[in-house]
Amino acid sequence: MRLRKYSLLIATLLLSNILATSANIVVKTSLDSAYLIMGKQTRLHVSVVGSLPDSCNVNVVDTAWSNVEIAGISEPKINDLGNNRKELLQDVIIQSFDSGMYTLPPVYFINGGETIASNRPVLKVLPVAVDSMLTVHDYTDVVDIKRHFLDYFPDWVTDYGLWILLALIVIGGSVFVYFKWLKKGKLPLVPTKKPVPPYQLAMEQLQLLHDEHLCEKGEEKEYYTRLTDILRSYLDARFGINAMEMTSTQIRRCLRENAHTKMSEKYMSRILETADFVKFAKIRPLPEDNAGAYKSALQFVEDTKPMPEPDNNTDNNNPETTKQSKS
Repeated sequence: MRLRKYSLLIATLLLSNILATSANIVVKTSLDSAYLIMGKQTRLHVSVVGSLPDSCNVNVVDTAWSNVEIAGISEPKINDLGNNRKELLQDVIIQSFDSGMYTLPPVYFINGGETIASNRPVLKVLPVAVDSMLTVHDYTDVVDIKRHFLDYFPDWVTDYGLWILLALIVIGGSVFVYFKWLKKGKLPLVPTKKPVPPYQLAMEQLQLLHDEHLCEKGEEKEYYTRLTDILRSYLDARFGINAMEMTSTQIRRCLRENAHTKMSEKYMSRILETADFVKFAKIRPLPEDNAGAYKSALQFVEDTKPMPEPDNNTDNNNPETTKQSKS
């Protein structure tokens, strides 16, 4: 007797729990219109409200829809209503090709092991008005189709005509620019940057190196490396001596063999000798040596700069010069 009493109590608790769970979730359906013309489509709106998981959707049994077909199901949309309640919205697109009055099957929502069914709305499918063929219709006349200019071209021309025209314009423009300017070594609308003379460039770089005060910061190796690189680049641009690829001995030999640099080779030799000691023997020169190397670089560039060209107009305008030339 006591065992039966406990069993009845447990069954009552389980039943009340199931009823509370199912009562917490409500599934409703509604139609856009209760009337539908054969072949047309309408939407069946499904709304599920209750304690729902973050990801869920409704279930539609296709086999239950005999006279009404399912054309598609939209993606579920979940709205948060607060108080641990959410709303699931989803549409079922339906259509029918048979006229009549149909009670739609329910839409199901599965929550764990519980399946909750929706209400069953009624849909009336209206027939389409069809000619009963009581009147015999004649054949229609032949319609004259208006033809356009592009109709006489193949399909690939009409499909890719714009791309073909664009390619022809680019090719034609490129050929024109090549024969008009590039072949002659001139490029339109591109300003030619005037090259900086080697003497001016070397002096600017030396001044910039001096203003950085590398030796005062203990960076003698960086100072002499940049100093010799400036002079090597100057020799390459000024005299065509590929000093960047030469050793110190080779540079001194080339300077002694060049008539323009023969007299100033001693300044370059002092710089290269001091730079080799700093870079390879890791000797820290005195401040006087650093200042002397910088002055030697300035003197070398100053002594080997190109001489200014004589002004012929000034000589012609000078009456004394003209008189001497006549005499």
